[in-house]
Amino acid sequence: MSSTTLTVATCNAFNLALPNRPFYSHQAPYSQHEYERKIDWLGGRLNALGADVMVVQEVWDEGALQAAVSRSGMRHMQVRVPGAETAGQAQGTPLVGIVSRLPIESLRTVAELPQAVQIVLPGGETLTHFSRPVVVAQVRMKHGLAVNVVGVHLKSKRPKFLTSPDGEHLEDRQDPSVIALAQLRAMMVRGAEAVGIRQILVDLLQHNDAPLVLMGDLNDGPHAVSTQMMAFTNEIEFKKRLRDVALFNAWEVQGEAALKRDVAYSHIHQGWPELLDHIFVSEEFVATSPFCLGDVRRVDAFNDHLHEGRSRHTSDHGLVRAVIRVFTPDAPEAAKTAP
Repeated sequence: MSSTTLTVATCNAFNLALPNRPFYSHQAPYSQHEYERKIDWLGGRLNALGADVMVVQEVWDEGALQAAVSRSGMRHMQVRVPGAETAGQAQGTPLVGIVSRLPIESLRTVAELPQAVQIVLPGGETLTHFSRPVVVAQVRMKHGLAVNVVGVHLKSKRPKFLTSPDGEHLEDRQDPSVIALAQLRAMMVRGAEAVGIRQILVDLLQHNDAPLVLMGDLNDGPHAVSTQMMAFTNEIEFKKRLRDVALFNAWEVQGEAALKRDVAYSHIHQGWPELLDHIFVSEEFVATSPFCLGDVRRVDAFNDHLHEGRSRHTSDHGLVRAVIRVFTPDAPEAAKTAP
């Protein structure tokens, strides 16, 4: 069978910023020594991933990600972090970037939520924008196949308390009722973002013939409501006609020859492992689809560092990689539907 390989990965870099550059007011900037340790560590992880295309979250400065890629030893990699190209430009929240050895033929970001999900949160704030702009790119493989890549980072489960414009606390953060209300705000934000991303995905899946890969830190499990609002995988069990606009969890559709695990996780919260970092693919990369152009062969979580103690120079998330077999144009027709 004639085929090639597409390797994709998602990585939360955990506040990747240049040295002496303030990011959060409650955290000290990195010293030069801390910065060197961080890009050394991240460069080593990127080298281990060996991915053709990576989506990277929590990037404050494109230059810092470029330095980590250079330190990795990987060659011919394009590094793009829209909104963080100039040191100090990303403010308020870190951004999502893309690293690719495949040509990036188009790249755009979506910052504003669709009008329909610009909801009012408890307390009166109107939600108008994604927490971090969504990155939408198209890359092209050597044999000519275009692949759409969507990179995301949704709002965390951390409670969203009310603050003044200058950051002053407006609520009693020890009050259990206030905490519950703040958790509701966080859930509402993540849900609105999920619906906004679903609209982006539907537009790409319905009006573009290219297969699609969604990657990023979704800050919830694979079968959580917010995740499924984006993927729609659960819906196709009842509505087969939605298959063309659904996405499939790479963990669940990987080939039978893959190394199976009882549990996969990319984050540990208060001692509990969670899978928050995900890779989803459109039906073109699912072996059982009649429109199959390839299949997910293997998915791996690089998470050993989560047990080595928390440090600013590493990450509090594991890295997730998927290896996709892609059939080349000269492959026999029968092989294109082989599991």
